[in-house]
Amino acid sequence: MTKHADPGERPGDWLIYRGEGTPHDGLRALPEPPPWRRFDRGRSAPGLGPGALERAVSYRPDPNVITMVNVALHLRRPLLVTGKPGTGKSTLAFNVAHELGLGPVLYWPITSRATLEHGLYRYDAIGRLHETSLRQATASGAAAQAPDIGRYIRLGPLGTALLPRERPRVLLIDELDKSDIDLPNDLLNVFEEGGFTVPELERLPEEDEVVHVLPAKGNDRVPVTRGKVQCSAFPLVVITSNGEREFPPAFLRRCVRLVIEPPDAQRLAEIVEAHFGPEARQASTDLINDFLSRREHGDLATDQLLNAVYLCTSGSRPPEGTLQEMIESILRPLGTAGSG
Repeated sequence: MTKHADPGERPGDWLIYRGEGTPHDGLRALPEPPPWRRFDRGRSAPGLGPGALERAVSYRPDPNVITMVNVALHLRRPLLVTGKPGTGKSTLAFNVAHELGLGPVLYWPITSRATLEHGLYRYDAIGRLHETSLRQATASGAAAQAPDIGRYIRLGPLGTALLPRERPRVLLIDELDKSDIDLPNDLLNVFEEGGFTVPELERLPEEDEVVHVLPAKGNDRVPVTRGKVQCSAFPLVVITSNGEREFPPAFLRRCVRLVIEPPDAQRLAEIVEAHFGPEARQASTDLINDFLSRREHGDLATDQLLNAVYLCTSGSRPPEGTLQEMIESILRPLGTAGSG
């Protein structure tokens, strides 16, 4: 039997993987993960996903952010949030949903191939046709009944957000500036009307007035009447953009616009304390100052600072020289490649 080395044989050694080729059980010495990298469901709010609750609770918005969120809520308008990567644009949606008890955030990540239909609903016509053929093949002389169309229609995140309910949902449309040039304009009518129509349901006979379809997540079907999805409480739509391109004036006119600035020293200290506690805040003053100094010469995200703080405070500190090398690598400006 292969002998496993005892990690206790090398006290004070922070290395888990040693690169020696000898099997050992050093993984037992691995400290707890950073709060935002805990994937067990017991540490997350239902539906928010791994780490989302930690991000939502620990988020510390500036006064201007609080003001503009309230403006969007009062006006029932989408909130267009721009700012550099790592400034908390996406986390804002989770923070609002958590504080106001609005349930799981509906998430729509945008790519260059995203279309309005992807956000509203998808109809699996081929799947339904296949089931119809199977029923006809197995029907013994009798006419086969068409399968329930509702099982083949799944609403997208935008479509689910527009379902009628007493309290609004929070919808995160992430990185809209990556979309095809037409998508922002395609969204305008849906935002103005607060609803949309599913043509496949609108054309059904009168006896099929109400059809139960699938929401974006889960299999608990929801009713749609005469193919019309119409919100009663307009959702809080948080649209993020990294500012890679301009949006059409007509789109901008219908949004409440917010620019999130990178957090200053005070705000960074509050973020560190929210994640790690007051002791970590006091111990991280020099690291925060170093982070701010580096940020003057290149873009840095707040989570880079948090990663560095974790390594310095996790209780399994590497040797000073190694720690400094790791911090240099972690706090490398975004977009910097190679080993400069």
